[in-house]
Amino acid sequence: MHILIIGAAGMVGRKLTERLVADGRLGSAAIERLTLADVVTPPAPQGFSGKVETVAADLSEAATAARLVVSRPDVIYHLAAIVSGEAEADFDKGYRINLDGTRFLLEAIRQEGMRQPYKPRLVFTSSIAVFGAPFPQVIPDEFFTTPLTSYGTQKAISELLLADYTRKGFLDGIGIRLPTICIRPGKPNKAASGFFSNILREPLVGQEAVLPVSPAVRHWFASPRAAVGFLVHAGTLDLAKVGPRRSLSMPGLSATVGEEIEALRRVAGDKAAGLIRREADETIIRIVDGWATNFDAHRALALGFKADADFDAIIRSHIEDELGGRIGG
Repeated sequence: MHILIIGAAGMVGRKLTERLVADGRLGSAAIERLTLADVVTPPAPQGFSGKVETVAADLSEAATAARLVVSRPDVIYHLAAIVSGEAEADFDKGYRINLDGTRFLLEAIRQEGMRQPYKPRLVFTSSIAVFGAPFPQVIPDEFFTTPLTSYGTQKAISELLLADYTRKGFLDGIGIRLPTICIRPGKPNKAASGFFSNILREPLVGQEAVLPVSPAVRHWFASPRAAVGFLVHAGTLDLAKVGPRRSLSMPGLSATVGEEIEALRRVAGDKAAGLIRREADETIIRIVDGWATNFDAHRALALGFKADADFDAIIRSHIEDELGGRIGG
C-alpha cells in the first residue's frame, strides 16, 4: 500500500505518520510506501522499512496536487488547512488554502483517473465548525450545516465537493468532522480554539496560561490519540456502510472550561490550576459563542469510531505522550 499524507508536518499529521509506521500496515495491507507533503518539508519517520518521500508542496498552487497524485497513492489523507482564527482574519488566504487547495486535489484525482483508471480512498479532515448557531442542546447527525465563520464555510463547501466527486465515482471519499483537538502539543497557534489546550498544556509545565472566555463555555473535544484513531479507522472502514452522506461528526467529549480546569486540578494539583489567568477577548468570545457544544454522533459510533473516556484521560495521555509521564516546570 502507498499512503499520501498532505499536511504531514502538522501535529496530527506527525502523529498519524508515527502511528502508521508503528503499525506497519493499514488494515490488512502492509504499508510499502509513504509520501509526506506539507508547505514545509515534513520530517522523515524513523524505523520505517519501506520507501519514504518527503515533499515541500503548497496545495493552494494549482499544479501541486497533480504532482502528488501522479504516483497513484492508494489512500490519501488530506489534513492541510489554515486554522479557524487565521482563516477568519485573512479571508483570501483562508479560501485559497482551505477551499481551492481541496478543489485542486479532488480535480487532480479525477484527471489522473481519466488518464488511466484510478480511484483512491480520500480521507478529508473537516470540522465541527461546519455547524452554526442556533443549536439544539445536543446536535444530531441530521443537523444542517450553516457555519458562522469563513473557516466553517470552507470546510462545508469541501464536504459537498467530496460527496459529489465520490458520487461520480472519481474517488472513494470520507470526511471526518474533528472535535477540537485537546491537548495540542507545542506552542500556541492562531486557532480561535487554541486556549482550550493552552490552559492545560502550559500549567502542566509550570507556566501561566490566559483564559479568554468564561469557565461556563462548553465545547466538544477529542485528544490527539483519538484523532489519529479516527483517521486510521477511516482509512480501513468499509465505506459502502457510510452511504451517500460521506461526512461524519466524530464522537467526542462535551465539557465546560470549568470542567477542564477541575480535571487539571485532579491530575496535576492546585498549583497547576492556579496558573490560569482570566483575560477576556471579545473576538474569541464572539467566535466561540457560535460553536457547537455537544453531539449525538450515533452514525460514527455505529461504524466503530471511538472517543476519549473523560478529560482526566485526555490530560493523562498528554502527560504520557508529550511530557515523558512527568509534570511541573
